[in-house]
Amino acid sequence: MEGVINNFRMSRTKPAPNHMIVLVEGVDSKEKAANLIGKKVIYNTGKKEMTGEIASAHGRKGAVRVIFETGMPGQAVGKKVKIQ
Repeated sequence: MEGVINNFRMSRTKPAPNHMIVLVEGVDSKEKAANLIGKKVIYNTGKKEMTGEIASAHGRKGAVRVIFETGMPGQAVGKKVKIQ
């Protein structure tokens, strides 16, 4: 299963560097997104793989919130990730 990184999780004043919002292919509701909680997410930078875990659904249209181990680079926005 694949997804696309949409953006950082934002607060009013600053982004959370290791929380990302991911849009998953084929998931279009909050209920379907809830079934993915706990799955592993892998982003490949070309040199190394960054891993994270799906923590919760985000909104009503099937987006999920992923918490990565380390801060993510800004170039990751718009790139594909693998969901296992």
